[in-house]
Amino acid sequence: MTLNLPSPNSPLKIGTRGSPLALAQAYETRGRLMAAFDLPEAAFDIVVITTTGDRVLDRPLKTLGGKGLFTREIEDDLLSGAIDIAVHSMKDMPVDQPNGLVLDTYLPREDVRDAFVHLGNGRLDDLPDGAIVGTSSLRRKAQLLNYRPDLKVVEFRGNVQTRLGKLNDNVAEATFLAMAGLNRLKLDDVPHTAIEPDQMLPAVAQGAIGIERRLDDVSTATMLEAIHHTATGQRLAAERAFLAALDGSCETPIGGLADLEGGNVTLCGEILRVDGSEKHAGKITGAVEDAKEIGTALAKDLRARAAPDFFSWM
Repeated sequence: MTLNLPSPNSPLKIGTRGSPLALAQAYETRGRLMAAFDLPEAAFDIVVITTTGDRVLDRPLKTLGGKGLFTREIEDDLLSGAIDIAVHSMKDMPVDQPNGLVLDTYLPREDVRDAFVHLGNGRLDDLPDGAIVGTSSLRRKAQLLNYRPDLKVVEFRGNVQTRLGKLNDNVAEATFLAMAGLNRLKLDDVPHTAIEPDQMLPAVAQGAIGIERRLDDVSTATMLEAIHHTATGQRLAAERAFLAALDGSCETPIGGLADLEGGNVTLCGEILRVDGSEKHAGKITGAVEDAKEIGTALAKDLRARAAPDFFSWM
């Protein structure tokens, strides 16, 4: 087929949320497409779309409806043709896409780890009993209370800059951010300590950027093939199958991380009660081509070990 490349007169419209991190991810996508096809910046148009999750910051995500809060309006614009592609943080993405859309392009994955942020440059283990930690992530809350049940966790929503401002205002003594976000925003001056996955397993697909398109847009699909990172796609196939089999969302404390070695993928996963009182974890290894089946198998194993009412708090 003839590839219809974008131009300054007919730019490719890239949809994104408006936070500094979301924009950084959109700019990375644009930069990779520019390099792949030797195109000028003017051949692309960054379109900022405000989502429900961006507008409503005074309530926990679980009371608003879960992960679709950060994608619904963007996907509506993609379906209507107002934008040509949508750039997402993959940890925010539901496992199913609306009819007519497909998510099959991933950029090289950043650091998957969580970062413990403390303005005094302290470590998680150094927090005094009863210290207040802010997070909007039910996974991080559950993991934290499982590891340190003496701590108090408060709701802490907003982008990176908003959360850092809350620390300065003493709303909490510490919080968590993703290392990927700190790296992409070049926030090396933020006092933080990276937390290894064996202490705090990251969210499924953390650190990965995904690009969504219309299913029938063959020209755009061909363009995106040029910037797709195969290894990231293989890892996310296992992780997102694991999430799908657990019916996971922002309302479910789930951690999952896949790694590749040779022709094999190893998936570590865990499920927790939101109060941290119970955790089930496991690991499974198999061939890369069986990544989805591996994710499903680990999910079934953890569900079998958990009590029937394990997720009944949702």
